[in-house]
Amino acid sequence: MAGSLTESGDLYSSKIGFIYIFNLIVGSGALTMPKAFADAGWLTSVVTLILLAFMSFLTSTFINEVMAAANAAIRWKRQEKRQEGDESDTSSNSSIDPDSEETKALLTAGAMSTSINQPEPKRRRDYFEITQRVEMGQMASMFFNKIGVNLFYVCIIIYLYGDLAIYCAAVPKSLRNVACHDDRGPNTSESDPCWSSKQLTRIDAYRLFLGCFTVLVCPFVFFNIQKTKYLQILTSILRWLAFGMMIALALINIVEGKGQGDTPPFKFSGMPNLFGVCIYSFMCQHSLPSLVTPIKNKNKLTRLFLSDFSVIMVFYLVLCFTAVFCFKTGDIQDLYTLTFKNSNKGIYYFLALFPVFTLSTNFPIIAITLRNNLKTLCHREGKKFSWFVDRILFPMVTVLPPIAVAFYTHDLELLVGITGSYAGVGIQYLTPAFLVYCSRKELAKFYGHRLENKHISPFKHMVWVIFVIIWAVACVIFVTVNHFLNPK
Repeated sequence: MAGSLTESGDLYSSKIGFIYIFNLIVGSGALTMPKAFADAGWLTSVVTLILLAFMSFLTSTFINEVMAAANAAIRWKRQEKRQEGDESDTSSNSSIDPDSEETKALLTAGAMSTSINQPEPKRRRDYFEITQRVEMGQMASMFFNKIGVNLFYVCIIIYLYGDLAIYCAAVPKSLRNVACHDDRGPNTSESDPCWSSKQLTRIDAYRLFLGCFTVLVCPFVFFNIQKTKYLQILTSILRWLAFGMMIALALINIVEGKGQGDTPPFKFSGMPNLFGVCIYSFMCQHSLPSLVTPIKNKNKLTRLFLSDFSVIMVFYLVLCFTAVFCFKTGDIQDLYTLTFKNSNKGIYYFLALFPVFTLSTNFPIIAITLRNNLKTLCHREGKKFSWFVDRILFPMVTVLPPIAVAFYTHDLELLVGITGSYAGVGIQYLTPAFLVYCSRKELAKFYGHRLENKHISPFKHMVWVIFVIIWAVACVIFVTVNHFLNPK
């Protein structure tokens, strides 16, 4: 999330970029959407889904514009230092690493300042080529003041904590539902025995699996690992196999006249969670720099974003409509893969265990990202963390809160809804809006109209920035009020 300025790495085509963005967005949030869709009514859910897909697309174009602005700032600073080097005859200047000094300057206040006498580049639009990966945390460091940077890190940390809590609950819940055979459908209680002949209750089994998950997966947070290319390919194949099976099974039941859907068109009480789930399910802004920078041809990035969000919106609608017309609202589980208990045993076990593998492999990656962001937030210039704080305390602070939340509740719809409604609003709406505003202000202040951002968002009028901010605040107020008026 908040890495350093780095090169883009291996390049790939727009089509591959389309697939990567698609896979990034369609994750664990999609598994909770059918339940939220059913609880809010199918018509209100369709309108909400379309509206929030558009809002996420809008702010993605903001992030794309800020990436280009950050690259332009880096190039302008680099050119300024080259000119200073040419004008100086001292030998000490020849030993300075421009890139290193430039990177340090960009991360301090006033890094955007430059001489008003700088010559105009021969090809102004080339300054905005996105060739260096500038992560969201670096954008905040370049364009926000210290308070803004700290608020960003607080927001991303809360979001990642919510993400990990969802994972901590989803994996043991899936294992519990597979292991416990005494399932009475909607009437099943957490106090019911896991097996008819045993005293172990379903909630006991859930917490037992949570303990196993903690012991087996959480230790990876104490080390540095990264997701390999082949693991990414394998999880993608499993994901699409699982989603394809769920849609196909629901469609077969509907075509054969076995559909039992009873979801009403409107159900206002389900709106708060639907907002949070949809925001969470369209989340991608924090990872766009890593996926967009390696794309070879970036001349049509807006069209690429539009295609991705359109296809994903249609996919979500197909997934949710097949669910609400196939199953009764009370039968749809908050983790949709657990809804197919009446299917073939092999299919049910595959679908139920699918989140176990994919989420368990993602958990260490997200946890390490959270750990690193916590270190960045707590870091003080000139001071180093002790071995205990760095290797023991930070990993413990990373994993214990989400485990505690998962121990208290395994209501995934609620966890996803809260994570998306609050921290998700900050990452998906407020941060892009303030970033694009501050970057435009900085570029206009120091460079005037000499630089033309060819990746500027099609929503370039200031009205759109204000609209996103008002929309974000309205979403938080609406969700908060409804949580109090309609407690779950």
